[in-house]
Amino acid sequence: MLDLFAAFDRDRLAARLKALAQAQIFIGTSSWKYEGWLGMLYDRANYENRSRFSKTRFEQECLYEYSQYFPSVCVDAGYYRFPEERYLEKLVGQVPSSFKFTWKVTDEITLRRFPKLPRFGDRKGQLNQNFLNAELCYNSFLRLLEPYREQVGSLVFEFAEFRPGDFKGEDDFLLQLENFLQALPRGWPYSVEIRTEKFFTTGYLEVLAKHGVAHVLSQWSYMPEVSEQLKDPGIFTADFRVARFLLRRGRPYERAVQIFSPYAETREVNEDARSAARRLIFDLRPEEVKPLFLYVNNRLEGNALNTIWSVIHGD
Repeated sequence: MLDLFAAFDRDRLAARLKALAQAQIFIGTSSWKYEGWLGMLYDRANYENRSRFSKTRFEQECLYEYSQYFPSVCVDAGYYRFPEERYLEKLVGQVPSSFKFTWKVTDEITLRRFPKLPRFGDRKGQLNQNFLNAELCYNSFLRLLEPYREQVGSLVFEFAEFRPGDFKGEDDFLLQLENFLQALPRGWPYSVEIRTEKFFTTGYLEVLAKHGVAHVLSQWSYMPEVSEQLKDPGIFTADFRVARFLLRRGRPYERAVQIFSPYAETREVNEDARSAARRLIFDLRPEEVKPLFLYVNNRLEGNALNTIWSVIHGD
């Protein structure tokens, strides 16, 4: 059986992650509201009323318990809607002042063309007129995060897989990206995650380096494995690093959901991804050690908690 549940110890995990955070290595998960983690990371009793589990209470309050063990989290929800002040206040109010949030910036800014999904209504299939709109990014996202700036790990501009016809070519995308980065307010820890392999070029890395923006080392369906990305001598483009271990190469997101839900156990091991994560955490030369924000998703192996445990303990 692949599941490592018996070996997982949340208190030992917390102690190890705290020590790494003191060395500017912040490790967490992509999102945190998973009922599959009840009994493992979360105490079910904390979310019960008269012995009945409250899903609403769990989703609203479990970040507090999460932050007792992890020093950071990637807020995937930021990708789907602009945050509201009350939402931000509630999130930050649940965690210690040392806790770091990495935010996925809302797709209203990063989608070149709206996917054919119900939530986009009449805009399905249409070009996005707000693509790389720096003014919208500031007014609807950065401005709201300003009071919590010290707790921002990174702001991730995630670009969904590009389609033929979205750009005239790689240079077209890079010109638009550079203009956008140039127009953004300075001083924020920006990072870029691309999901189209042909756009992962030397020119792309050079644009990011020019503006001090991090390339997100993303383990994703249609990108080279992180182990391959790390072979590029120009891969570190900023004074901090961001890595997100999300999916096995070649596996669609929907298929991973089918295989791994409800994310209560490890169902397969991705040793290549684990090895790359260990290298980022432990093996870089002293002069390469910069702040690192590393996140793992359940859909990599089935259970992100076990994956992180195995990475940091060498199992």
